Amino acid sequence: MTSRERVIEAINHRIPDKVPVDLGATVVSGISATAYYKLRQALGLKEQPVKIFEMMQFVARVDDDVREALGVDVAPLPYPVDSNGLRYKDLIPFTAPNGIPTLVAGGTQWDVRKDGSVVMYAQGDKNFPPSTRMLSDGMYFDNIIERLPEYDEDRLMPREDYKDDFNVIPDEIAAELERESKRLYHETEYALVGQFPGSLLGDAGAVPNGSLRAPKGIRRLEDFLMAHVLYPEYLREVYEMQTEIVMQNLEIYKQAVGERIQVVVISTADYGNQNGEMFRPEIFRSLYKPYYEKMNKWVHEHTKWKIMFHTCGSVVNLLDDYVEMGVDILNPIQTSARGMDAKMLKEKYGGKMTLWGGGIETQSTLPFGTPEEVREEALERLALFSSGGGYVFNAIHNIVGKTPIENILAMYGAAREFNRDLP
Repeated sequence: MTSRERVIEAINHRIPDKVPVDLGATVVSGISATAYYKLRQALGLKEQPVKIFEMMQFVARVDDDVREALGVDVAPLPYPVDSNGLRYKDLIPFTAPNGIPTLVAGGTQWDVRKDGSVVMYAQGDKNFPPSTRMLSDGMYFDNIIERLPEYDEDRLMPREDYKDDFNVIPDEIAAELERESKRLYHETEYALVGQFPGSLLGDAGAVPNGSLRAPKGIRRLEDFLMAHVLYPEYLREVYEMQTEIVMQNLEIYKQAVGERIQVVVISTADYGNQNGEMFRPEIFRSLYKPYYEKMNKWVHEHTKWKIMFHTCGSVVNLLDDYVEMGVDILNPIQTSARGMDAKMLKEKYGGKMTLWGGGIETQSTLPFGTPEEVREEALERLALFSSGGGYVFNAIHNIVGKTPIENILAMYGAAREFNRDLP
């Protein structure tokens, strides 16, 4: 099978010739720019600056030579706007605080502070306070909380506050998506994952919105979480407006990419933490589920795409809702969170949703284990999750910057070993 055929079999719950493998097909199944730079060196590949796929997490855009070396079957169709609100074109060099050379969107503006941290500016506009910060020893950006406004509970205006957060896809971006999707579809054999814009509801990273020069309204995470109880109609109005734009964009996106993608990422919002959901399941069913059902229904009625949802943490009490919402693919399968037992997930949900990830513990084994421990755990997960089809191998979330390169190689080596030994 080609890589594309292999993934199509897996996401349709059939058994392919090999277990499909992912690295970097989404912004939540990739690798830190720091780890990626060292990985290329370890693979003996040409040394070059790392193209940044997503600025906040500072993850790399994986190159074809790395995909080939590791046996990766999937590639992204990126949305060509970064988390600073800048187009990914006319790339310029940026050196991370740890010295890793990268390429970022043209127009990116930053300052290096006395403490060695780096701050960046929304839309490259230094007339406004910086929006994100990477610490001197950091490997990703955080939202700068100090710039976020206080809100007046007597003057809550959700549509005014969030009117700049959600935009219709411009013609020039739609044309670029069309060109790039045709190139990837006709010139490669990878399965393609489309990164759809603006559809994740209430994400902890998107609410402060580092792409806005002057965000308004309820923006601090603690305030936003409390608003689920204090001001649910505020959030409902935001999500109503957001969904209106999403429905327009789905039409535009479908016209641009057609059936050349096999998977579309609708949400990367985290609704769980280590020990449970971010808020009560009843709140999710009231404030989130109706809007996601509407989006997913359109996709299923108008395309052959499979819908991927990413959510970290313990979301075991939401998984039946995900199935009812029409989610086809669940990522990252965070088995270290409370209640997210790997065997239970496969037995109860493996026939209802493709499991994408879960191949190695990224909180423990991958960064802190030995290569042999990585190999053993990866082989165990491959055997469990791939049984009967419906599985794509990947780590649990992005591979972080200080992960030992020998462990990354052991992880992908285990996938090759497992696939080689299949009957």
